[in-house]
Amino acid sequence: MTTFTKEIHVRAATIEDKTSLLNLEQAVVEAERPFNAQIKTTAHYYDLDDLLINENAQVVVAEHKGTIIATGYVQIRQSKQSLTHSKHGYLGFMYVSPEFRGQALNQSIIQSLMAWAEPKGICDFYLDVYNDNQAAINAYQKLGFEPSLLEMKVNTAK
Repeated sequence: MTTFTKEIHVRAATIEDKTSLLNLEQAVVEAERPFNAQIKTTAHYYDLDDLLINENAQVVVAEHKGTIIATGYVQIRQSKQSLTHSKHGYLGFMYVSPEFRGQALNQSIIQSLMAWAEPKGICDFYLDVYNDNQAAINAYQKLGFEPSLLEMKVNTAK
């Protein structure tokens, strides 16, 4: 557990947090909608039932006065056969409530997730971020992340 003040701390999420996590998932969806107009109106990104019990995943939350204000998870995944590492940590559900941004909560959550995965032999970590989300890119670069593969898309429907 990481403590920022007497009022903010980071801890592992539990199944009891699921309702709050579902609400924050929708906050992620809404935050990403400006970057992708094709996100469904009823989009769900995460299989929380699995992530919360999977031995190859860890979900953490930051709490302020009993309210979850930030989230993140790491999931150990098989890497592409062409890479030197056989497994990697995929980071997702990275979200900090707007009123708590700028306090290094995202950084603390990522460090907590990496600390959980490293004893399991994971030292390569990946995440997805929209190319136009410069604030998020800057935050990840502060932690040593570098751009890697760029996904491109086109919609030919008229």
